[in-house]
Amino acid sequence: MTNRNDIEQLFKAHYAQMYRMAVALLHDDDFARDIVHDVFVSLLDSRLGGHVLSRPYLLRAIRNRCLNHIRDCEIHQRIANRYFLDNDEYDTEDWPDDETIARIYGLIKSEISPQARWVMELRFSDGLPFARVAAVMGISETAVYRHLSHAITIIRKKLNENGEV
Repeated sequence: MTNRNDIEQLFKAHYAQMYRMAVALLHDDDFARDIVHDVFVSLLDSRLGGHVLSRPYLLRAIRNRCLNHIRDCEIHQRIANRYFLDNDEYDTEDWPDDETIARIYGLIKSEISPQARWVMELRFSDGLPFARVAAVMGISETAVYRHLSHAITIIRKKLNENGEV
């Protein structure tokens, strides 16, 4: 069984590399730090043998926690990240009101091609990654990206015309 001193030594030896990996995956210092610390806290609480706690095991644990975090992001955050990707003035607390959201859905139904609507549904409603959307639709990941970019450009243009964004 691994004791607290063993885990502290692992922490000191591998924290920097684990943290860099988490930041690279998440692009967020705070979440990266939290995930690395959570992995070590879970090690303190677990009854794993010392032979299991190797560098590859720790890096895999960090990678998996980061991927779980990315997967668990709420749809609101995914839409905000994509929709406001190049809007420097976007404030996460200034989310569009219900009327604007209804207008966006209306634009999606009336202005966006059926294939692009399907891409948007799979990507944002179902939360599928680009590769999975491409596989489901039988198109390339580049085509998925182009459909999304084109649809979002149309939505932005229409909202800007009406002074909603």
